[in-house]
Amino acid sequence: MDYKHESIIAQEAASQAAAIIKEYASKKSFEIELKGKNDLITDADLASEKKIIETIKESFPDDEILAEESNVLQALPAGRVWIIDPIDGTTNFAHGFPVYCISIALWEDNEPRVGLVMEVVSGEVFTAVKGKGAFLNGDSISVSHIEDSKQALIGTGFPYSNLELVDSYLRLFRSLMDNTHGLRRPGSAAWDLCNVACGRFEGFYEYGLSPWDVAAGSLIIQEAGGVVTDWEGADNWLFGKRIIAGNFSIRKFLQSQIHTFFKQDDLSRQ
Repeated sequence: MDYKHESIIAQEAASQAAAIIKEYASKKSFEIELKGKNDLITDADLASEKKIIETIKESFPDDEILAEESNVLQALPAGRVWIIDPIDGTTNFAHGFPVYCISIALWEDNEPRVGLVMEVVSGEVFTAVKGKGAFLNGDSISVSHIEDSKQALIGTGFPYSNLELVDSYLRLFRSLMDNTHGLRRPGSAAWDLCNVACGRFEGFYEYGLSPWDVAAGSLIIQEAGGVVTDWEGADNWLFGKRIIAGNFSIRKFLQSQIHTFFKQDDLSRQ
């Protein structure tokens, strides 16, 4: 199965959702609520998610949906599941900071098949289909070939609700400042992963993430020649809340750094 139709529908859904998000942004008329500590939701998130689900269901009525604002699962069911983040970077959106994305992925039998991330403000669209490569606005992309950490730019996300591991995180951050070209925190994990896929970042790491944050971007990295693991180097990154991504050498470097500053129990703790 080539998943061409699924990829087209994902792009249609993202385009329609982006138009809705831009309308809310231009009017600055959205409502903001708190789901938890520093965890925002706006009515733009809800409207975007509704449009994406409607568009997907029109073509694939029998497929399952895992979406940030409407479904919570602890594991993927068998068969086809669309994993959706209607606005990844809601805090950025709420403050008018121009990095927020739509992320749409299709997983089938617990494997990623289609991934799309659209950065709404710039209009950048990252896409991948399993076995077909990764693309930015239709042009082929690949991960960086830089292997020396001293020449690497690393993306990450700061803890915002679960601050239990923040001290270890800051010690790691300090070490990476010494051993890389620098770190960046744009505020959208989906976009961070795509920056790895197209070689802007050599690597990325974060904890506290959800499936909709990483389901699409991770496939795009893999199809761009990169590696995605959890903090222990295994494959439990979709629901495991801890992720490392990059080319082989930088991913290995980041895992070593993480193991230096985090206790063993912190590497996979939910």
